[in-house]
Amino acid sequence: MTIKSSQLTLSVSYFFLGALLVLSFSPFNFYPVLPLVITIFFWLIQKNNLPLKESLLFGLGFFIFGIYWIYICLQKFGGMPPIMAILTTFSLCLFLSIFFLSFSFFPKFKNKPLLVAAIFTIIEWVRSFIFTGFPWLTLGYSQVDSSPLAGYIPITGIYGVTFLLILTAHLIFLLLDRTKNRPWIIILIVSIWAGGHFLKKIEWTEPNGESVEVTLIQGNVRQDEKWNQIKIKNILDKYEHLIFESNSPLTVLPETSMPLLLEHIPSNYLNKIEAHLKQINGNLILGAIEREEENIYNSAVSLGVNGSQKYRKYHLVPFGEYIPLRGIFGFIYEDLLNMPFNDLSSGPKKQLPMYFDQQKIAINICYEDVFGNEIIQQLPMANILLNMSNDAWYGHSIAAEQHLQISQARSIETGRMMLRATNTGVTAFINEKGKVISKMPQFQSGSLTQSVQGFKGSTPFIKYGHFPVLILSFFIISLAFLQRKLIGKFLAVIKKQSKIQK
Repeated sequence: MTIKSSQLTLSVSYFFLGALLVLSFSPFNFYPVLPLVITIFFWLIQKNNLPLKESLLFGLGFFIFGIYWIYICLQKFGGMPPIMAILTTFSLCLFLSIFFLSFSFFPKFKNKPLLVAAIFTIIEWVRSFIFTGFPWLTLGYSQVDSSPLAGYIPITGIYGVTFLLILTAHLIFLLLDRTKNRPWIIILIVSIWAGGHFLKKIEWTEPNGESVEVTLIQGNVRQDEKWNQIKIKNILDKYEHLIFESNSPLTVLPETSMPLLLEHIPSNYLNKIEAHLKQINGNLILGAIEREEENIYNSAVSLGVNGSQKYRKYHLVPFGEYIPLRGIFGFIYEDLLNMPFNDLSSGPKKQLPMYFDQQKIAINICYEDVFGNEIIQQLPMANILLNMSNDAWYGHSIAAEQHLQISQARSIETGRMMLRATNTGVTAFINEKGKVISKMPQFQSGSLTQSVQGFKGSTPFIKYGHFPVLILSFFIISLAFLQRKLIGKFLAVIKKQSKIQK
């Protein structure tokens, strides 16, 4: 009985140890916690020959505490029965925890820190595209933007930082576990972190043209009222009032800010806005659901003196904006969920930035900014990044701050400002170094105005994306595999020669 109780206590410890990783991400931002917690985890499992359960529990604790807000989306605003919402959220967290099973290699390779870092980095990268990808809480985001390791992001992207975090944790473990080579281990750890500190000082891009004043509008429309037919007029009036208050050359509304199909927005409403834009010599970007023949898109549409331009969302949210395997999962939407426009079409993968005088703006909608390799499709042509989101789905949770941190990473990777126009927050301006220079409080209606500078040029990440760190990781893994194979052959030859001599 005592042994079972001890095992249960240990299992619970792994679960809550994983939960501590969340403290490194926004809104907490204690970035040193992550490498230290992983070091502790390595120390606990070092003598376990098959730590699969421990790794799974560690990952489960991380994701349950990190993305619990999925439940809010499904139950409060999606209308899913509470039990089903709990089971669905738990299932997603359990699935994501499987990617932490790569840590189970640690006891076997505890003297090969580069190999452990390479394996986890590749597995985490796979999480970014399998089943269309869910790279939320990629470990590298925990270092945005205060950590010295953020200095590597313009070169390696976010997965390079993941690699260095795991490597750091492993080196700290070796520092505590052995007496030999300690000076070299210390030098390596210090070099990694000091190198990041100095890299942060490099100006990878340069200003382009004159700065322009931009106003971001935060409508603060409740998600459970957004598509309510009775509330449509009030919502349109609210946005009209906020638009007319802006005299900026560019004003931006959130994702799907118009609670109607674009073709159903009253023409007199749009005409009044166009007249205001003409009077101030300005432009407006609004979010709307757009229809073309049989296809329906989540779009950003511009009005004003620079003419009509469009961006159609490419990377759709599975089960939120389209139904994968409709024949199998269609019943979820018919019987369990109440989500409008849940079967959208995807826009083109490559789209041109929107042009506004000297500046070209690369638009991404909602969680498209989680995919750094897709953001660079419009670069280096674009000078400014713009994210239009509606994080009202996640209520009063930590999701919006986590999303802001992701946008900060995109700024650092590309050396460009990121503008965030959101429905309930976090509406913000982020500079080319990933610093939030101004933001609105969440769940308030209003606008935020800032002088915005465009940038030109390319960071190494814009040129090469994730390829360098992925190639390095694959090379390390291949080399270790080849080395092990050659050693095995060498030992077999020695054994054979020994038998012949006998």
